[in-house]
Amino acid sequence: MWFDGARVIDLAQPMRKGMPQSPNHPPFRMVLERRHGDMVRADGGSAANEIIVTGGHVGTHVDALAHVSHDGLLYGGAAPEQVMSHEGFSELGIDAFEPYVGRAVLLDVAGAHGVKTLPAGHEITVADLERAAEGLEFRPGDVILVGTGWSRLWASGAEFTGQRDGVPGPGVEAALWLAAHRPRAVGGETIAFEHIAAGRGHAALPVHRIMLVERGINIVETMKLDELLDSGTREFLLVLNPLPIVGATGAPVRPLAVIR
Repeated sequence: MWFDGARVIDLAQPMRKGMPQSPNHPPFRMVLERRHGDMVRADGGSAANEIIVTGGHVGTHVDALAHVSHDGLLYGGAAPEQVMSHEGFSELGIDAFEPYVGRAVLLDVAGAHGVKTLPAGHEITVADLERAAEGLEFRPGDVILVGTGWSRLWASGAEFTGQRDGVPGPGVEAALWLAAHRPRAVGGETIAFEHIAAGRGHAALPVHRIMLVERGINIVETMKLDELLDSGTREFLLVLNPLPIVGATGAPVRPLAVIR
C-alpha cells in the first residue's frame, strides 16, 4: 500500500497558555474545570476536564476568506454587513473551507540562502522563491508552503512575534508570484504570512489583502516546519482540516505532512 513505510510529520505548534501570538487576537487559555478527586463515583471512578478559550487566529491556524476586507469589501465583492452578524459570517467563514488532502510543495527559502533561519525582517522576493523552487513543478490547487526556519524560534517569545525586529516573509511581488500559481492555500511559519519590517508590527498587511480579498486563497500561519525543512522534503501529501467553527474568521488546525 502507498502508506507502507510512510512518515508523518506534525506541522502544528503545541497550544499552551502564553505561547507567541499576534497582539491583535484574544489569547489561548486552558484551565482544568474539574480535577481528579473533585467528584468520585460510587465505583471509585473519577474524571478530569477543562475549559478552553481561544481566538481563531492563535497557534497554527487557517485564515478564512472572511478574515480581511479592503476598502469595505470582502472576497468576491461582498460588503461585510451583508454576510456578518454577531453570530459570525454566513459566507466565507472557516466552515466553508473544504478539508484538503493533496499535494503540497515546500519552498525552503532559508536553505536557498544557506542558513537554517532567515534573519528578522528579511523580505522574501520573487528571486528568493524562484531559487527555492528550482526543479519543482507547480500544479493549480496545490498548497504552497514557504520555509523561513522561523519555527525554530517558537520558544523565544518576543523574538518570534517580531514586534521589535520584524519577521521574514513574502513581500507584495512575491505574494503575486505565489498567487499566480493558483494554489488552494499558502502557508508559513510566522504569525502573519508576510514580510514585517523592524518596528512596523502589523500596521499594514498587503499580502493578506492579495491572498484573501483579491485572489480567494486561504492562508495557514504559525506552522511548525523545522522538521520538514530538515528532512529535505520538497513535495508531499498534506492533510489540512481546520475546525469547522460556523461563521468564524479562522480556526486552529493540525496539518500533517505524509512523506515517503
